[in-house]
Amino acid sequence: MTHDEAHYRVLRMLQDNPDISQRELADALGVSVGKAHYLLRGLIERGFVKAGNFRRSNHKLGYLYKLTPSGIREKLNVTRRYLARREAEYKSIRAEIESLRAEMEAAARSGGDS
Repeated sequence: MTHDEAHYRVLRMLQDNPDISQRELADALGVSVGKAHYLLRGLIERGFVKAGNFRRSNHKLGYLYKLTPSGIREKLNVTRRYLARREAEYKSIRAEIESLRAEMEAAARSGGDS
């Protein structure tokens, strides 16, 4: 997962689920809790996310994560870059598929089975 992709996914998850725990975030991202903490801390330090305490239960405090206005702008910028990269990958895969189909059709016309 690239740095941009990680930030895109974290910002998106926090926007959709502001009371997500770091463990839940780590599970959703497929990373360790330490890596999730590192990503969150970086976004908080850059001013993209604010974290506030709230009570998850009678015995345990949790955090509520909120995207700041600059965090919302950053999410939009990261989303644009992520989308452009994914579209380029899609075009590349589509071209490869078309090439393979043409190769198979040519082999079928010449009587080859492989």
